[in-house]
Amino acid sequence: SWDGTGYGEDGTVWGGEFLKVAPDSLERAGHFRTFRLPGGETAIREPRRSAIGLLHEIYGDDVFDMDNVPSIHTFSEKDRRVLQTMLEKNLNTPVTSSAGRLFDAVASIIGIRHEAGYEGQAAMELEFALTGARIKESYSFDMIDDEDGTIIDWESMIRGILDDLGKSLAPSVISAKFHNTLAEIIDWVAIEMGESRVVLTGGCFQNRYLTEEAVLRLRTSGLKPYWHQRIPPNDGGIALGQIAAAAYFDNRSNKS
Repeated sequence: SWDGTGYGEDGTVWGGEFLKVAPDSLERAGHFRTFRLPGGETAIREPRRSAIGLLHEIYGDDVFDMDNVPSIHTFSEKDRRVLQTMLEKNLNTPVTSSAGRLFDAVASIIGIRHEAGYEGQAAMELEFALTGARIKESYSFDMIDDEDGTIIDWESMIRGILDDLGKSLAPSVISAKFHNTLAEIIDWVAIEMGESRVVLTGGCFQNRYLTEEAVLRLRTSGLKPYWHQRIPPNDGGIALGQIAAAAYFDNRSNKS
């Protein structure tokens, strides 16, 4: 279940989850490694803030001296100091596992979109950037067993993106490798968790390339993917899901 931002059961901002669903239960079996969003909801309108939070998780305060990263150039020295203080003191910097904000961060890191006029703009432009790219390569990533389930660590992927950025690789190539990595992550997590049926849902799966690549990889691994065809994967799907859940519990209540 990959989306922008949603309030999680642990008080953090969810959006990059692997959920095991049973008829009467739900388990958060895995999620993306978390990072902070300096400015909270402001980061939704400014993908560059997601980039700063993501890179700060890896490099700490050294991120503010990374002049080779386009995201950094968009902030004045004064703004950088403010952001540094916010992250150091955890001031209005909620923790998130959001896949949507991961898309935003990467879009800003490679210089595609630093400020957005609407939610999802950076992610959409990152998808559009790979048009015509015929790249099968992907970046590396790590899967870490934790008491909260499996954590998908994107650090090596981000380091790979920065390396490619330093080599002046085209944004289309970097975007394609990024999308391929996400599809590979879905496949690997499903295999590791022993799940043969995989539902791809959440706003991120409005991304046609991501959905098609994930479906292809899952099928190649002998798994059975399900994806949205008549019901939208974003808020429209949530509304229908709420109706279905209410009907389910109402039916159980009537039977008891």
